[in-house]
Amino acid sequence: MRRTYSIAILLIIGMIVVSGCSNKVESGNLYKAAMIMEGEMEDKPWNQKGYNGLLEIEKKLGVEIEVIEDVSTEAELSEAVSDLVEEGTNLIFGHSSNYGEAFYNLSQTYTDIHFVYFNGNYYRNNLTSMNFNSHGMGFFAGMIASSATKTKEVGIIAAYQWQPEIEGFYEGVKYQNPQANVRMEFIYDWNDSEAAIEAYDRLKNHEVDVIYPAGDAISEDIIKLAGDDGIYAIGFVSDQINVEPETVLTSTVQHVDRLYVLAAEKFNEGSLKGEIMTFDFTDDYITMGEFSNSVPKYFQQRLLDYIEKYKETGLLPNQY
Repeated sequence: MRRTYSIAILLIIGMIVVSGCSNKVESGNLYKAAMIMEGEMEDKPWNQKGYNGLLEIEKKLGVEIEVIEDVSTEAELSEAVSDLVEEGTNLIFGHSSNYGEAFYNLSQTYTDIHFVYFNGNYYRNNLTSMNFNSHGMGFFAGMIASSATKTKEVGIIAAYQWQPEIEGFYEGVKYQNPQANVRMEFIYDWNDSEAAIEAYDRLKNHEVDVIYPAGDAISEDIIKLAGDDGIYAIGFVSDQINVEPETVLTSTVQHVDRLYVLAAEKFNEGSLKGEIMTFDFTDDYITMGEFSNSVPKYFQQRLLDYIEKYKETGLLPNQY
């Protein structure tokens, strides 16, 4: 599915000669920006935030934008990129880590196009990987979960075992309360709500009373189930306290929308490099969401103090 948005830009070119001097409108390198995603832009929260970033690019830089949804196979991706290039697109965002290898191959064919995707290890001169260092956010989520549990059983539902926030979550739980037990479930898909619900039921059967749903499209569904069962949850990617105010202790927020604007601005001015870029609390591209009243004020402040020290030193509380 393709959705195109553009804003009309009226260029008024005048020649004003004053003492032999003239002025002209200068333009940047970006002509058109597009985003390719595996699901639909309304999918919460990852795709929605990516789309918001694209809208901000349109607003700030005054360029045409386009979204192509439901692109999952390599053939579909190749066709989408080909169509976008023909239409004059020269900055293409792949809103998934799964696009990394295919983008690497396509970047060698379309050398005048800059490709950007998330959380991968592929890069070359016209391919940039933007990565969240999510180990720290997982650690602080683990601390909160461990402080709130009464059963000393906390759980995490994640898509893949390689997610850095998983190890961070485990370390944070154990740092806060070594007696707490961490149960982990993996569904091997970012969007499989059915598998996530089954994982949730298994955790609930083990008396888990705080859950961290570390998957893009599953977090809201799990938070609502937790609310029905009187289980605490920690939001993921977006500030999700409004989903269930009595359930969500806080959220680990990834500001992917801001990163897209950053990439577009750098590309427009000619400074976007083909590299792996990493972002964390230090850059304020990861933050904690609003705290619920269930998190004591003293613990909120303690956690924020730890985060400030982490931003200054790069060390988590268990590292000093």
